[in-house]
Amino acid sequence: MSTDTPMSRRNFFTNLGRGAATVAVVGIVATACSSESEGITTSAPAPTPTTGATDLVTTTTTRAPQDAAPTTTEVPPPVDETAAVVWERANLGFVSAYVLARAGEAVIIDTGVAGSEGSIGDSLAAINLGWDDVSHVILTHRHNDHQGSLPAVIRLAANAVAYAGAADVPAIDSPRSVTPVGDGDSVFGLKIIDTPGHTPGHIAVLDPVGGLLVAGDSMNGSNGGVIGANPQFSPDMPAANASVKKLAQLTFGTVLFGHGEPIEAGASTLVVALAATL
Repeated sequence: MSTDTPMSRRNFFTNLGRGAATVAVVGIVATACSSESEGITTSAPAPTPTTGATDLVTTTTTRAPQDAAPTTTEVPPPVDETAAVVWERANLGFVSAYVLARAGEAVIIDTGVAGSEGSIGDSLAAINLGWDDVSHVILTHRHNDHQGSLPAVIRLAANAVAYAGAADVPAIDSPRSVTPVGDGDSVFGLKIIDTPGHTPGHIAVLDPVGGLLVAGDSMNGSNGGVIGANPQFSPDMPAANASVKKLAQLTFGTVLFGHGEPIEAGASTLVVALAATL
């Protein structure tokens, strides 16, 4: 906060024979303020106005400069979606959530079981971001080990919009509405891919620039390789296998799973080999 610097006082005395004195003080204070919120940048700050006290001798007047332009809010250019994202894993034990980020903005994919928001916050901090930087929360599917912390996450990430596959949205517990997405949709430059089978509305998420696939539970990591959806928890295995074959048509170097260790090189080759066995 800025403070006003009083202007020098100059007293003009005239007509000494009559004993009258005139005191003139002029104070000019320019006012402006700036604020910053996600995606919005305002003009640079100028001094904050204060109104001076008035006594018998001195009067301080506050007024805006007549030639000053009005404060305007400028919307910055959109995030460069041609840049690859960086990612951080929140390893929650038997399941994982992920933070994807570019240009100071973050997307959380899956939220783990209830009580996982602290670990997700740690993953944000690991790439020098916080909850205010989260613009999107994407759920790969409706199972509780992936949506369990959504109520807490969506409250902490107050500026974020939540998304899930259309068929899974009715089963998702959220304090705010969840936007249905599917094939052909894009969130933050990330391509949404329908991958039903594990659940009717299961989706995968692809960063086509960086060659990164977040598979959710459409596939799993196992012993450094890739296996298909877990039949025990996938009610429609023919659809689940078809989803693996669909993902095998994509190109990516890294795949992140809901369950199992990420594969950071040659991932699409392994998925092609898996699809050939289904």
